[in-house]
This record gives sequence, C-alpha cells and structure tokens, in this order.
Amino acid sequence: MNFSDATLQRFAKEVAKYPADQRQSAVMACLAIVQHEQGHVSSEAEEAVAEYLGMPPIAVHEVTSFYNMYNQHPVGRFKLSVCTNLPCQLRGGLKALEHVCDRLGVEPYGTTSDGQFTVQPCECLGACADAPVMLVNDREMLSFMSPERLDELLETLKKAQG
Repeated sequence: MNFSDATLQRFAKEVAKYPADQRQSAVMACLAIVQHEQGHVSSEAEEAVAEYLGMPPIAVHEVTSFYNMYNQHPVGRFKLSVCTNLPCQLRGGLKALEHVCDRLGVEPYGTTSDGQFTVQPCECLGACADAPVMLVNDREMLSFMSPERLDELLETLKKAQG
C-alpha cells in the first residue's frame, strides 16, 4: 500500500514530535490519520505504517487491535459505540445497546444493509455518572441515553444521511 504525499507529510509531522530513534512513538497518531482518511485501518495499512515507522508489523497490529477506537474493518457512516461496562450496565447500558440494535435491525458489531450505521458495545468511556453513555463516530459522547433519547438520535442521524 502506498500512502499519498499528503498522508506522508502528516505522518512526518507526527514523527517529528519524537527523538529520531523513537519514531515508533507516533504509531497511534499515524493509525488515526489512516483511519480518518480511509475509514478503517486495513492489514495492508498496518504493514505500511510499520514499514514507515521501522517497526515490526505485529507491533502495529497489537496497537490497532488493543484500542477499540481503530476500526479494523469498514464501518458505517455512523459508528455508534454504547458503553456496556458495569456502571453503565447497572443504569441501562446493555438495554441501550439492545434498543439501538433492535431499532436498526442489526446485531452488536453489525452494520445496517445500507451501510449507514454500525453498532457496537464498548468499554468504559469515563462518564459513569452520566450512564448510559455512548460515542458517535469515536468523537461525540452522549449522556443519559434513554430509549427516547436514542430514538431522537437515530432520527437525527437518519435525516443527516441525505
């Protein structure tokens, strides 16, 4: 896989933040750049990042597979991550996940047939007092996600499809 010149320039900017012998420290930033540009981090992209940073491909894969913010497969336009860790679960997190899946007709980790929504459980988002919480596209955290608020969110996102 070959990255564009613009991508390589973004990589170089991240690598420049570290001493020359520690360029692998930029691995998370480089993976985030790949995902932002391509929507997910493929195994080919992992290998190319590893080559760019001078590290073993398995070391890059370990990072990609450890953090759930990296999509290892294509996801829908809207990635909905619902916290199902214990504090959220005690306040309806699992029910929120089931509600979203039922409304969209998918199983957890599934993507709707139109490719618009991917729904998945996720680990603690650090807002336990606001449970249940969720993330939209790994960027926007939403709190107190009751069935009514979940329905409103889905309607808003469906309208944004156009």
